Amino acid sequence: MIYTIEFQKHGLPHTHILVFLKSKYRCVKAEQIDKIISVEIPDKDVEPELFNIVTSLMIHGPCGPQNKGSPCMDKKKKCTKHFPKKFVEHTVIDQDRFPVYRRRDNGASVKKGESFADNRFVVPYNKVLLLKYKAHINVEWCNQTRSIKYLFKYVNKGNDRVTANFYGGGKADGTTTCFNEIKMYYDCRYLSACEAAWRIYSFDIHFREPSVERLNYHLENEQSVTYEDHENIEEVIEKAQGKTTNFLAWMKANEKYHEARTLTYNEFPLKFVWKATDREWTPRKFGYSVGRVHFAPPGSGEKFYLRTLLNYVKGPTSFVDIKTVDNVTYNNFKDACFARGLLDDDREFIDAIIEASLWGTGTYLRRLFAVLMVTDQLSRLENVWNRTSTNLIEDILHKQRRVLSAPGKLNSLIFKINANYL
Repeated sequence: MIYTIEFQKHGLPHTHILVFLKSKYRCVKAEQIDKIISVEIPDKDVEPELFNIVTSLMIHGPCGPQNKGSPCMDKKKKCTKHFPKKFVEHTVIDQDRFPVYRRRDNGASVKKGESFADNRFVVPYNKVLLLKYKAHINVEWCNQTRSIKYLFKYVNKGNDRVTANFYGGGKADGTTTCFNEIKMYYDCRYLSACEAAWRIYSFDIHFREPSVERLNYHLENEQSVTYEDHENIEEVIEKAQGKTTNFLAWMKANEKYHEARTLTYNEFPLKFVWKATDREWTPRKFGYSVGRVHFAPPGSGEKFYLRTLLNYVKGPTSFVDIKTVDNVTYNNFKDACFARGLLDDDREFIDAIIEASLWGTGTYLRRLFAVLMVTDQLSRLENVWNRTSTNLIEDILHKQRRVLSAPGKLNSLIFKINANYL
């Protein structure tokens, strides 16, 4: 689970929560979604309490022709939230893997002000959560990596900002004072009363469970060494030689513990915990953590191939073991990757692009793909494109919509989008 609290300059704070279900509870069929998410007005006689909550808290607008002055309407008199939705007899998952929830035309409606709202205006909700918390809780089914990116944008966006300016009135004699317009304006951090109270009580603003263990790695004798400017270089080297990284400690743990030899490097935090004070891995007594090996771009040479091997090699006790395949020790990590069949059909580049898509934008992925083409890294360009095109063009439709909204610059913008596409 991961959540983040969003504070607003207008209105109360709210939270964005992403919950990952265990395999046996995941909704893999459209009909299973109906057990969790509803988008219909409940029967007033059968579920009176739920009816009151839904009609008071989970109705959008109404907007459209019957209420053109709704705040959600744009200049073209269309709802920015795409309401009202269409009536649908059964929940389906469209070709883009997005759900289209069941909204039956059963005649149910409710009057909101001077307008009427039917099932087309209901915001997706979960019955249990609404009855328990009696609050606006929008629940959606998703299986897109962009949902994870969306939350992490909130985590990393920084503090809210406000531009303030200071000014004074005229003098008593009617003359005005000359002001420095540059110094009048200040770029400040904005802290609302809600956020101030939240921080005073030390509530979590960002939370995730389980914890994620970032795993570093390095080539032989190339571990990072940090030191102050005033330190003696001999002492720094001596201290560094006696300091074991968690990557080297992983190899030592493989010698010491039999269970460790059944795990890859990124699986290690599931069963072992890193003791920073003792600089060693010890068996985990409770809980678990998810391991994430640092990303290495394909152009980083041997470091990239080392990272590729770490996803498959189990129980190595030295760098030599990592380069050994079927009792044959190779001269470098790239040859070892070839021996394991990891470089056939540009597999390593496909995996690198797919992995980067979990956190990188579409623009970044296309630049990465272009670098691989320019440097002649790809042996089968069409295969790589076919396997990764969904990730490479995931934001193209959004950019096309933005183009179509500005017809005066249509030709030049379409050319720019096509250039980014390539």
